[in-house]
Amino acid sequence: MTPRIGIDLGGTKIEGVVIDAAGTLLARQRVATPRDRYDDTLAAIAALVARLEGEVGGRASVGVGMPGAVSPATGLIKNANSTWLNGRRFAADLGTALGRPVRVANDADCFALSEATDGAAAGAPTVFGVILGTGTGGGVVVHQRLLTGPNAVAGEWGHNPLPWPRDDERPGPACYCGRAGCIETFLAGPAVAREYATAARIPAGDGAPDVTAIAARAAAGEALAEAILQRFEDRLARGLASIINVLDPHVIVLGGGLSNLTRLYERVPRFWPDLVFGDRHVATTLVRASHGDSSGVRGAAWLWTAAEAEVAI
Repeated sequence: MTPRIGIDLGGTKIEGVVIDAAGTLLARQRVATPRDRYDDTLAAIAALVARLEGEVGGRASVGVGMPGAVSPATGLIKNANSTWLNGRRFAADLGTALGRPVRVANDADCFALSEATDGAAAGAPTVFGVILGTGTGGGVVVHQRLLTGPNAVAGEWGHNPLPWPRDDERPGPACYCGRAGCIETFLAGPAVAREYATAARIPAGDGAPDVTAIAARAAAGEALAEAILQRFEDRLARGLASIINVLDPHVIVLGGGLSNLTRLYERVPRFWPDLVFGDRHVATTLVRASHGDSSGVRGAAWLWTAAEAEVAI
C-alpha cells in the first residue's frame, strides 16, 4: 500500500510525517519555516518530502495542513496568518514542485479528520473537531470524510457570535475579523487570560497568568480563578450547544492547549440539557484528542484515502 505523507505548515516550523494505511508512524522530521518567503517555503516542503521518502524508500501521496484555506472560487490561499501564502496558488505550485497532485486543508480540518479516522472519535459517523488555543478553530468530518463546504469555511465556529449572550457580554470584545463578540474573543486562551488579568487588576505587561496557571490557582482554591474557569465552561457549553443544534454530531473532540483542562469533559456537558433543543438527554459525547499535537500533521496525511493515494504519486 502507498504510504502517505502529512505536512503541517506552521508559522515557525514545518513538520512532516509518513504513515501507512493502518496509521502507523513510519518517519517524522521537522524544519524551520522560511517566514515571509513564498518560494523558499515551497522549496523547504519539497526538500522535506524528499527526505521523508528517502527514509521510507518510496514515493508517497502528500497532504498539507495550514492555518488558512484554499478559496473554491479562485484556488488561491485565503485567511492564512502566514500572510506570505495569501493570494498564492499554493496547492498548484507545490504540486508542480513535487511532480504530483497535493491536497491542502485548514489545520483545524486536519485535526478533526485525524481524530475521526484513528483517534478519539474513530468510527463515529459525524465528528466536530475543536481547537482551543491561541484561537478557536473547528472542522467537520462525516463518515471519515472531511466536509469543507462551497465557501471552504465549514467548522469555522469561532467567528460566529457567542450564543445566548448575557448583558455583560454585549457587544463583546473586538475581533481581528472586524466584528465584535465572536466566540473566539471569549474562548481563546489569550482571551481567558485577559479576562482574569482585568478582574485581578493586573496591569498590562506585569506577567498575567496563562490558562494553565489560572487552572492551577483554581485547583488551589483561589475564588477568582475558579470563577473565571466556570465562566469559560459556561461559554464553551453555549458555543458547542449551538453546534449540536445545527450539526448534531455524535462526538465533539477538543484539541489545543485548553483541551488539557480535564474538568471540561465532565462539566461542559452538564449545561447541554438546558441549551440543546428537544430531549433533555443529549447523546453527543465530549472527548479529548488522542493524538495531541500530532493530530494536525496526521490528518494532513489522511486527506488521501488508500485508493486515492495509489494514483496520487
